[in-house]
Amino acid sequence: MPDHPDAAFLRQGCEKILSEDDFHAKLALGRPLRVKLGVDPTAPDIHLGHSISLTKLREFQDRGHEAILIIGDFTAMIGDPSGRSVTRPQLTHDQVLANAKSYQEQAFKILNRESARIVFNGEWFESMCFEEVIKLNSRVTLQQMLVREDFRDRMDKGQPIRAHEIQYPIMQGWDSVMVKADIELGGTDQLFNIMVGRDLQREEGQPQQVCMVMPILAGLDGKKKMSKSLGNYVALNESPGEMFGKIMSISDELMPTYYEMLLREPLSAEAHPMEAKKVLAARITARFHSQPEAATAREEFETRFSRKDLEQAELPTFQPQGTAWDLVSIVVEAFGQSFQITKSRSEARRLIEGGSVQWGGVKLSAPKECFPQAEAGVLKLDKTHAVRIG
Repeated sequence: MPDHPDAAFLRQGCEKILSEDDFHAKLALGRPLRVKLGVDPTAPDIHLGHSISLTKLREFQDRGHEAILIIGDFTAMIGDPSGRSVTRPQLTHDQVLANAKSYQEQAFKILNRESARIVFNGEWFESMCFEEVIKLNSRVTLQQMLVREDFRDRMDKGQPIRAHEIQYPIMQGWDSVMVKADIELGGTDQLFNIMVGRDLQREEGQPQQVCMVMPILAGLDGKKKMSKSLGNYVALNESPGEMFGKIMSISDELMPTYYEMLLREPLSAEAHPMEAKKVLAARITARFHSQPEAATAREEFETRFSRKDLEQAELPTFQPQGTAWDLVSIVVEAFGQSFQITKSRSEARRLIEGGSVQWGGVKLSAPKECFPQAEAGVLKLDKTHAVRIG
């Protein structure tokens, strides 16, 4: 089958499509496709990692297809076990609905509000009686659930798998049946759940959805996937200055991945690393705020760090709360309180020993050194973060 004119564009950035033949057949139908993306509002913020699939959904919107954003008000109370080594803490329905309101506001930084269809899966799960739940569960075997890599790893390590976690892929799959999805988007960690949806659609006599999975964006630490719980994220509702500064904190080694996944273009081999990082930070900041705000954020960053003029810069005020005033404790607390960035004591010690931490322009290189409690001034934490004390 020849390629549909939109196929190459819509395929960009996808890690895997199951199947390519089905994808072309769907596009050849000549009607707007129902393209589904499910999000669980387990926290109030959407971050850059979420933006990968949301951007793909917007691309389908721009080609005239129906964007269906499933707000998992019921699935969020379970919590997706995909990629998790432990059971997620359960949320109340009120907590989930409060997060959902924030999610929608942030999602429309990417999606076209006018043509997006927002659906809460509580619409069908809330009215299900226990008999219907039992019948739905009977369609999936325990063996199917336990072949999942994350479940298998937990079993091998003797870690518990709660019975309610096994419900999650079934519920996500049933969402696809209820909205008659033609295509479902998600990260690579969603592949199993999306395939369950295909199976349930087939049993219901529906055409099976196409599975389009996107790569997982690494967090600012470059080690684990971007996650608020890990403190390695950039939220879409952060201020322009904070967004710019966080992106500037990534390593040079992570930049090609961010260029490829967030800008959909390769990082030039001739580009100077610092300038390339500033361009990346400015373009991402402009996308979620505005061009003038991105320019101001860059100028402020350069004032603070490139021109070494920290005394004149706008910095968050930090006041240590604990009784421990050793330098390692101060650095850990400053990152957490002022930037919501989680730093271990060993990470803080490395910053200090490497000469990154400065007080009044003077490097502090002794981790066990006691911080001067009575003094006021600027504490530089690393190349992109500084706080004002006193």
